[in-house]
Amino acid sequence: MREDLVRFLEGFDGKRILILGDLMLDEFVWGKVARISPEAPVPVVDVQRITYAPGGAAHVATKVVDLGGRVLLFGVVGEDEPGRLLRHELKQISIDSSFILETDRLTSHKTRVIAHSQQVVRVDQESRHPISEALALSLLEGVKQNIDGIEAVLISDYAKGICTPILVQGVISAARKRGKIVLIGPKDSECDKYKGATIVTLNEGEASEAAGVTITDEDSLAQAGKLLLEKVQCKAVLITRGEKGMSLFEATGAFVHLPTYAREVYDVTGAGDVVIGTLALALTAGASFSEAANIANYAAGVSVGKIGTAPITRRELEMAIARG
Repeated sequence: MREDLVRFLEGFDGKRILILGDLMLDEFVWGKVARISPEAPVPVVDVQRITYAPGGAAHVATKVVDLGGRVLLFGVVGEDEPGRLLRHELKQISIDSSFILETDRLTSHKTRVIAHSQQVVRVDQESRHPISEALALSLLEGVKQNIDGIEAVLISDYAKGICTPILVQGVISAARKRGKIVLIGPKDSECDKYKGATIVTLNEGEASEAAGVTITDEDSLAQAGKLLLEKVQCKAVLITRGEKGMSLFEATGAFVHLPTYAREVYDVTGAGDVVIGTLALALTAGASFSEAANIANYAAGVSVGKIGTAPITRRELEMAIARG
């Protein structure tokens, strides 16, 4: 079984994934703590270095590229320094930013202060209001113009206002007409706008909210999975459950639970992005839903063993699958 999964990894090369969603800049302030502030009972961080990385839907794009895929990235940034820095970071990893539109809204910017491998605080600067209909239609037109040359569409909705119903439904409709796989990573609990997608992946808290079911045990988990399949009218729902692993529900009635493969957990930052990015590549490489979920589960296990949004390589993923 594991040998079969490894063979799918070769099919990742050159797969073109169109990614639409909320783009962010992740800033990491790395330092040390040696004392408590005399002004308040908080640690004083002695800053050693500052690094930047693409976040949100842009982070999903980096995971696809890390594993051998190619990306067409659609979204919005502000005419500001975080927007410029985000474009710069994308250029460093050969992700084309020409499909990213500029507006007068703030670029989503998250600053994480990390000391001794532990996150001390996170500071967010962002806009959450929906983009205008005109801007949404501009993004949609760009997607339609490029959809024939891709294998899958991935919508990474962080509920920051980019993924409006008119845009999401327009993209899903265009993708379905051309027989493309559509993956949704939603933070918005309003499921109507995702109707017709191929597969939706959420964490347990998001699944509870979207389904209107408090997940406390296997019965309530199954109820939530079934309700989400009905609400989104999709072929599969993947619910990630942290240390409990993942649960996959298919419209055919098939169900599979995958235990976690993480050996050590240092940082869960961006683990969901790793899951959906890997899932997209595995499905376009010909894996079934259960095979793709299994591969994504191994990728998540590698990801949480690193600090921050460090890249994972296909070799690391292959080794993780091989050792089981």
